[in-house]
Amino acid sequence: MNVPLLDLKPQLATLRPQILEAVTRVIDSTGYILGPEVTTLEQNIARYCGADHGVGLSSGTDALLVALMSLDIGPDDLVLTTPYTFFATMGTILRVGAQPLFVDIEPESFNIDPEQMAEALAADRRNGSRVKAIIPVHLYGQCADMQRIMALATEYGVPVIEDAAQAIGAECPYEENGAVTWHRAGSMGLCGCFSFFPSKNLGGIGDGGMLTASDRQFAEIVRSNRNHGAEPKYYHSRVGGNFRLDPIQAAVLTVKLAHLDSWHAARRRNADRYRQLFGEAGLAGNEVTLPQAVHAGVQGAERHNHHIYNQFVILVPERDRLRQYLQEHSVGCEIYYPLCLHQQECLRSERYKRQSFPVAQQAAARSLALPIFPELTDEQLVYVVETIRKFYRAG
Repeated sequence: MNVPLLDLKPQLATLRPQILEAVTRVIDSTGYILGPEVTTLEQNIARYCGADHGVGLSSGTDALLVALMSLDIGPDDLVLTTPYTFFATMGTILRVGAQPLFVDIEPESFNIDPEQMAEALAADRRNGSRVKAIIPVHLYGQCADMQRIMALATEYGVPVIEDAAQAIGAECPYEENGAVTWHRAGSMGLCGCFSFFPSKNLGGIGDGGMLTASDRQFAEIVRSNRNHGAEPKYYHSRVGGNFRLDPIQAAVLTVKLAHLDSWHAARRRNADRYRQLFGEAGLAGNEVTLPQAVHAGVQGAERHNHHIYNQFVILVPERDRLRQYLQEHSVGCEIYYPLCLHQQECLRSERYKRQSFPVAQQAAARSLALPIFPELTDEQLVYVVETIRKFYRAG
């Protein structure tokens, strides 16, 4: 049996007529830069995320970049973030001339540890307050502890840029006086940055991104910066770039957005089935550490997207051998991510080489992502777990 890590063909087969109609509409309009398709998507995404404004951008990477640019972050500034995420989180910090300040992650969620963040912010204040932004990453489709992070951001007066590239629609609980309110990724910090890379839960047919914000002035700066800082046309009060979202991508994403919550639900069902199968196989908690949905036990979680499973990441011993075995048996899998950011070659500073983040480094050494896309069949899920069982039981 063949079980790919991701198969977009079933989704395309279902939506093909609507997607072709949307693409044809853009082509026939001859309006190929921004325009009504982008505006419609911006409004829909902002509403979906619980923010007031959406700004369509060329990629999730560029959403992060333009957010940093719009805060005038540059040389001598620090940006506090996680060492365990996709390179773009750090790459955009370096591109504006700033430096990342890393703190380790929580073992349960793979997200940044707020208590270590608190220590880093306190130390930074003692050393002159160089931290000018915080970028928590909602990794694999699960929100970081934003209630605690936003409290720290308020205490230290530092803006928060949510890296929600993998987490559109994911929700985070805020608990106060026994009451729980749920907030969607991209609505809690100053802004949220999203990716529409084809592999995402809401993926386009190419690159695309979005920034959400409820601060109107900040959103207007981002809109200016995505178009070379022009405001009005040919008058440049700032240096921006070409970060515009393609209207063809916007049209396709508008079609797909109506189905997003049903796809989230299917991914959660697949995750629940994996847990059942790994338990029945005697692997859960032994050879295989399953991902934890840390907000699942919060009041009302069953009615909310507490985890959207952009990835289903397990921790296993002999990870590299298991990966090879799965590939040999036609099971798609991937390592997200084999190196922590502070270990990347482009960071040649001795300061970074000496740093150690043991939880993140253990995750990088043992993590493996399994297929989780909505259209997986039960037979495929059973085959994945049975193949892993055979690997470990064979010794």
